[in-house]
Amino acid sequence: MLGRGLRKEFPNPKRIGCPGAEVLKKIASRKMPLSEAEVWLDHLGSCSPCYGDFSKFREASQRGRKQALLAIAASILLVGTVAGWALLRNWNENLSTQTATLDLRNRSVARGAETNPDEQPLELPRAAKNLKIFLPLGSGEGPYDVRIVTPSGEELAGSSGTAKLNDHVDSLQLVLTLDSLRPGKYLLQIRRPESEWISYPLVLR
Repeated sequence: MLGRGLRKEFPNPKRIGCPGAEVLKKIASRKMPLSEAEVWLDHLGSCSPCYGDFSKFREASQRGRKQALLAIAASILLVGTVAGWALLRNWNENLSTQTATLDLRNRSVARGAETNPDEQPLELPRAAKNLKIFLPLGSGEGPYDVRIVTPSGEELAGSSGTAKLNDHVDSLQLVLTLDSLRPGKYLLQIRRPESEWISYPLVLR
């Protein structure tokens, strides 16, 4: 009510003593120190044209602040979304890099340290930590030991896991740390506990 009254009750068609648009804008946007604005406050309360301009500038300033806050919020949301997507992508890439699969279903079974010289060696990246092995047909479910040895039989890494039947395939999942090993030729050996090792040629890269 007071604002509407000020807009009409104090006409000043000749704009006598008015401070000018730039001063009113600074007051409305709070860019002018109070010590400087005080000299114009009495005039704003007794000049309807100035008060009208001041009100318009104040509304525009408030809209600008709201738009700026919305833009900042949108930027923060965008940055958060991009950062989250990047983290998720990196996590998926790292998980993909650290997970390797070995398929032994069509491999011949050679007991002891002997391997089939006609078969291509298996390959594993040394960054792999999560190993999934499709066991030879008919292996069966249950506990298995897995290890990496040198051609001379020295064990360098080992782990154990339980094979399960999934989609008619016996598969074994386990954690095996390989990053401390050098690239080169090795043997992958698998056995049931207390049974003889079965060997497969392996190349770590």
